[in-house]
Amino acid sequence: MVEIRQLNPTRSNLKKFVEFQIDLYKGNPYFVPPLVSDEIATLDSKVNPAFDHCESAYFMAYRDGKAVGRIAAMINKQVNEKENSRQARFGFVDFIDDAEVSKALFDAAEKWAKEKGMDNIVGPLGFTDLDNEGMLINGFEELGTMATIYNYPYYPAHVERLGYEKEVDWHEFLIEIPEQIPDKHKRIAEIVKKKFNLRVVKFTSRKELKEQYGQALFELINEAYDDLYGYSRLTKRQIDYYIKIYLGMLNLDLVTLIVDGEDQLVGVGISIQSMSRALQKSKGKMFPFGWWHLLKGLKGKNDRVDLLLVAVKPQYQGKGVNALLFTDLIPAYNKYGFKWAESNPELESNAAVQNQWEAFPYRQHRNRRAFIKRI
Repeated sequence: MVEIRQLNPTRSNLKKFVEFQIDLYKGNPYFVPPLVSDEIATLDSKVNPAFDHCESAYFMAYRDGKAVGRIAAMINKQVNEKENSRQARFGFVDFIDDAEVSKALFDAAEKWAKEKGMDNIVGPLGFTDLDNEGMLINGFEELGTMATIYNYPYYPAHVERLGYEKEVDWHEFLIEIPEQIPDKHKRIAEIVKKKFNLRVVKFTSRKELKEQYGQALFELINEAYDDLYGYSRLTKRQIDYYIKIYLGMLNLDLVTLIVDGEDQLVGVGISIQSMSRALQKSKGKMFPFGWWHLLKGLKGKNDRVDLLLVAVKPQYQGKGVNALLFTDLIPAYNKYGFKWAESNPELESNAAVQNQWEAFPYRQHRNRRAFIKRI
């Protein structure tokens, strides 16, 4: 007998909701846990400004008093208005390999969505595109990243059995970092700089980065990503929130900004040294010793770098700005001893982004999927 409980979203209950996933994957060598405090903040309507236009419900499944699954049901009203749809989202979903458990969880999410007037449900998605999204459908024996979902191989079969179908796929690539900037990139970068009067901007102060380009950086993301699948434009409150929590942790050597002759931002590339092993060692917790592992992850030797985001102003897309970004970033990657770069998820339909890796040795090592169902 499976019991479903809708959680009162207190901090202690959200902690149980988050830690269920970490317990479920204990000992799995590929799973990378989230930082528990960050995940709680994402789910907390009192903290996350996405709740200005989102609502959610959190459900946990129990059998004989033991937690056996979890799921979040969400509605992003901003996206629904933009797309003229009545769509709910599911996410933060994990469960044991038991059909009764997965059915009970999805039934609860679907019932909540129907009661809210929705006519379909899609996921895994988060509140915004800066939350992790997409269920892994292959690449289960690849180490995850801090920006992606890891799930057991049995998940997709459960979801399909419940009547869900493919909505969209994302591809991920592992790219070998060259020891020298490819000649083609050098040539294109020089042409682009002269043709459009562009230049690279670097910072040595996070405070100055925030003050001079923090707002513009996230506004650029809004512009560059606006037409992508399910994108939820970041509001001023969200931008202020993300400036505060994200920009303060960046290694500025791995952040490249491109500006025009009037110092207006036209492109940005943000990378971070892989935190996967550090998060595994910390088990997602800062205390008592998690902070030490995370600090070592940020400061210690590492052979991988995560490409968190690349954004280019729409009118400059496809004109070589990406070559200018990587002409600056490749020497920085070599400086830190990085051998491999994780692309993180790219929409299968985004051929322009995927084609940029053809200049490097690479392999597609993971695929993930969003599933949809009419309710």
